[in-house]
Amino acid sequence: MHPTKKYNTNRNHWKMSSITVISVLLFTILVIPALVVLPNTFQQTDQPNPKEAFPIYEQDYLTNEDDLAVQVLRTELDRVESVPIEQYVVGVVAAEMPADFELEALKAQALAARTYVVQYLSVAETKGEEATIKDTVQHQVYRNNEELQQLWGNEYHQKIKKVTQAVLETRGEILTYQNQPITPAFFSTSNGYTENSEDYWENELPYLKSVSSPWDQASPRFLDQKIIPIDQVEEALDINWNHANNNISTTRTESNRIKTIELAGKTFTGRQIREALELRSTDFTLEQKDNHLIFTTKGYGHGVGMSQYGANGMAQEGNDYREIVYHYYQGVEIDTIADATPKLLVQN
Repeated sequence: MHPTKKYNTNRNHWKMSSITVISVLLFTILVIPALVVLPNTFQQTDQPNPKEAFPIYEQDYLTNEDDLAVQVLRTELDRVESVPIEQYVVGVVAAEMPADFELEALKAQALAARTYVVQYLSVAETKGEEATIKDTVQHQVYRNNEELQQLWGNEYHQKIKKVTQAVLETRGEILTYQNQPITPAFFSTSNGYTENSEDYWENELPYLKSVSSPWDQASPRFLDQKIIPIDQVEEALDINWNHANNNISTTRTESNRIKTIELAGKTFTGRQIREALELRSTDFTLEQKDNHLIFTTKGYGHGVGMSQYGANGMAQEGNDYREIVYHYYQGVEIDTIADATPKLLVQN
């Protein structure tokens, strides 16, 4: 019996040795490489790719122009937020133009947005006033990071990356005319042509001239009809509609929008009709059907400056953002905040 016990003892010892060797090998193969990899993984988590980060003003590679702060009045919250300019431009581009537009169109929008706020701040600086810019269409629509996350949901990361890229690749750039920031008007969709500034507003600006914009016909907002009861039209325009004796006469602008129209013996501008009846455009026709007036419009917006759908159409044909802004803003130059408005940076 003793030899058998000795044999069993040796066999058990051999088993224990084998288990120990296997455990060491597994530790070497699985655990040690993991220990080598894990510190780098934690480091990557703590330090995200700066090009994918938001807000972008925290990125070290931004230029000095980004030190300029914009005082944004959040109208619904009734408070003012101080927002670094490039972060502000991201919030405006994201709010004013669809993020699925072409990158070059988004870049053109970034130039317009940045130019608008710089021109606004420059005028205030000249008057010695503090400038607060509203986050509505009265100035420029702006949404912050949290609002964009709610708006875009699961598409947030993809869309914010694209918009941020457009801003970064144009950072610090603005549009100038005779070395001064321009008024970079923009709108959604034209009727095939943009409008002269003096035909919609009172001021004539040499860089806001009518140009062709055939790409807008692909816009879902190119054509629209609005049916309005006659009594509502009478109330809005303060007229007495009598179709039997109502001779409608119109004059049109260079871009074929209504300049003046005579209704029920009263003369209105196209802009007055558009605003009173909330039409999409000043390029409209009307007809009566029973007790309603049918207004058929072409385009969406005031029509002055850059058409957003036109810009996207140009980008789809291979034009870059410089070619887009040079088309819609006649005779302008692309400059920088530092060169065109150095006082803003010093004052800031």
